[in-house]
Amino acid sequence: MSFDVLTINPGSTSTKLAVYQGDKLLFEETIRHGMEELANFKNVQEQFDFRWQVLRRVIDAFGYDRNQLDAVVGRGGLLRPVAGGTYMVTDKMLEDLQENRYGEHASNLGAMLAKKLADELQISSYIVDPVVVDELQPVARFSGNELIARKSIFHALNHKAVGRKIAKELGSDYENMNFVIAHLGGGISVATHRQGKAIDVNNALDGDGPFSPERSGSLPMNDFLEACFSGNWTKHELHDLIVGRGGMISYLGTNSMLDVEAKVQAGDERAIDAFEAMAYQVSKEIGACSVVLQGKIDAIILTGGLARSELFTNKIIGQTSWISNVIIEPGEDELEALNNGVQRVLAGLEKEKIY
Repeated sequence: MSFDVLTINPGSTSTKLAVYQGDKLLFEETIRHGMEELANFKNVQEQFDFRWQVLRRVIDAFGYDRNQLDAVVGRGGLLRPVAGGTYMVTDKMLEDLQENRYGEHASNLGAMLAKKLADELQISSYIVDPVVVDELQPVARFSGNELIARKSIFHALNHKAVGRKIAKELGSDYENMNFVIAHLGGGISVATHRQGKAIDVNNALDGDGPFSPERSGSLPMNDFLEACFSGNWTKHELHDLIVGRGGMISYLGTNSMLDVEAKVQAGDERAIDAFEAMAYQVSKEIGACSVVLQGKIDAIILTGGLARSELFTNKIIGQTSWISNVIIEPGEDELEALNNGVQRVLAGLEKEKIY
């Protein structure tokens, strides 16, 4: 049996929508929001009515009867740490998102938009595998200082979806497999997946692990402390240097890996060195995750937008293929992943969780 599900993914400058009937895509739309449009809002929460009107307008434009929907699902935002799975949108979840209790991001609007439409239609609303999925094993939480614990913030939606897809292709279930999965995008997260749980992963948001097109990753602490107390930067400016203007932007002035590859192929030595270094750091992180699994790995999976780059993935394969077979699963179809999570619940294959 298949179900009609509306998926909603609010991004910082876009709103993506799709309706699925089972695994069949009925329609999909991405609406880009110009900076001048968003400049009218002081914060993400003020964008709610604007995004709501966008959602209604797009559905009506496609001529889809909303009364045919069985469920609505939104991209999970910044919540308290939770285990992976499909979660019913509850009042407590909405309260935390509306107050930005755990951080502010456009994805916080996903559950709010889903709930509003679902309530109108008297159907259920959900989120699936938000970025705060936390399944770390206890030893992975130690940072090296009692004051600070390691956090799990990563591309959980894509990690889990790809893990399930590759496990099925290999004739098994995600819950029975051991993977090292590397999401390669504007941020990079590399996780150890052991029998359906991400038991160790770098914090892809706050500066941990490999550097990426726009994030610094792990930095030498003493040098960073010197920068903090030099008086040359504010706290906000230093945060931007780590998240947003770190990584390739700091080295080459761009976060476009197409531009970086063009420089590499043109023989730009600085670009070649930075490109090699990013692949090197990703490979090191994959190696570290393989140790967590004691080498018992069913596959290494490279996913995300950068997985489309043969030049980049070939460098990682060259460094890591001795550990296990490397599978390339490029891109990140978040709308499809949201739909799949809800379809499993509606079909009774998985039980929804309560936040």
